[in-house]
Amino acid sequence: MNIKILPGSGESQVTPPAPANAGTHLKLPSVDRLLGDPALADVVATIGRPLVKRAVQETLEHYRRSTDSQTPAQDALVAQIRERCCESVAPHLTNVINLTGTVIHTNLGRALLPKEAIDAVVRAMGSYNALEFDLVTGERGDRDSVIEELICRLTGAQAATVVNNCAAAVLLSLVALGARKEVIISRGEQIEIGGAFRMPDIMRAANCRLVEVGTTNRTHLRDFEEAITVKWTFQELTID
Repeated sequence: MNIKILPGSGESQVTPPAPANAGTHLKLPSVDRLLGDPALADVVATIGRPLVKRAVQETLEHYRRSTDSQTPAQDALVAQIRERCCESVAPHLTNVINLTGTVIHTNLGRALLPKEAIDAVVRAMGSYNALEFDLVTGERGDRDSVIEELICRLTGAQAATVVNNCAAAVLLSLVALGARKEVIISRGEQIEIGGAFRMPDIMRAANCRLVEVGTTNRTHLRDFEEAITVKWTFQELTID
C-alpha cells in the first residue's frame, strides 16, 4: 500500500520527479539567449537581472519537465517570462471583504486601523525617528519606552513590551518567569497557536514543566489550588 504524506504547516512540498521522456525532445534556447532578448530589456532594467534570470530558469524548467510535443517559439517563452516577472514583484497581500461574521479575524488581518493610526505610521516610516535613541541623554535608548507607558495605562499592567504574536508572548513570559518551574494549565487550553506552535512544545522550549489540570470542557478553581506546589510559578495561560 502506498501512503502519501502531505507536508504540514511550514514544511516544503517535495517536487515530484519529471516523466522519463519529459522535455528531452525540445530544443529550448539557453538562459543567456533569453536574458539577452531585447523584449526583456525593460524588465531587466526595472526589477533587475537576478529576478529575470530566475523567471527564465523557471520557465525553461517547466518545459523540461513537460511532455509537450512542440518547442515553443522564443516570443512565447519571453511572454511567459514577462508574466512570471510581474507575478514575482506583485504585492502578495490582497484586499478582501470580510463576510465571516468575525470582526477581528486573525486570518484576515485582525482589527482595521483608523485613519489617524495609519497616518501616524506613514509619518513615522517616512523619516528617521528616535525609535531607540534617548533625546535627553544623547545615548542609545529603549524602544519599549515608546509604548510601555501607554500599554500599562490601558491595561493596568506593571510593565509591557510588544512582540509579533501570542506564541512569542507566551514563550518570552515562560522563559523570563517560569524556566525550570511548574506551569499549571487547564486541559482546555492545550491548544495549537497559529499554524504550528503547540502549547506543550512552547513549554518544553522554555524549559518549563507542564502541569495539566481540569478537563477539556471545564476547569474549576480548586483544580488549580490542588496542583500548586513549591515549584509552581504560573497559573493558567489563556490565549485569545
